[in-house]
Amino acid sequence: MRFSGCLGLVSLSLVLAGCADKMADTPKSAVSKVKSKSKAEEHNHGKGPNGGVVFDLGKYHAEFTVDHPAKECAVNFIAGEDHNAKPLAVAATELTLATKETKTADGKVVAPMTIKLVPKDAKDGKASKFVGTDPGIGNVADFAGTVLGEVDGKPAKGEFKE
Repeated sequence: MRFSGCLGLVSLSLVLAGCADKMADTPKSAVSKVKSKSKAEEHNHGKGPNGGVVFDLGKYHAEFTVDHPAKECAVNFIAGEDHNAKPLAVAATELTLATKETKTADGKVVAPMTIKLVPKDAKDGKASKFVGTDPGIGNVADFAGTVLGEVDGKPAKGEFKE
């Protein structure tokens, strides 16, 4: 009985060693690519409930939207990350949005902007929508940038790209 038990352990060890050898032959870059691809696929946001781009802002989901004629942009906090997401009120007094340089469809350069966003629908010290204006937002272009602020008492940062 003891001999068969030892034989089983030796067989199992050889099988596991064989698997380890095969994994050692696998390039680390291939393993990394699989891991990053899976992580990116798990967290694909898409369009939000207001037609804007959804992104992570701290531990929350937020949506960046633009009203070109009003030269206004907004960051909306949402519960969820798709077109069915509902507004989510958070405690914040202001956010700072910084855009990168971009171009319009006809090639006009739109300079980087820093825009102060203030609560639009504040109630009991919380809001779900933060709005700011800048003449540059009147340009029809794909905007990308960063949003910073203190949300629910903690620093929050997020990057968006239309």
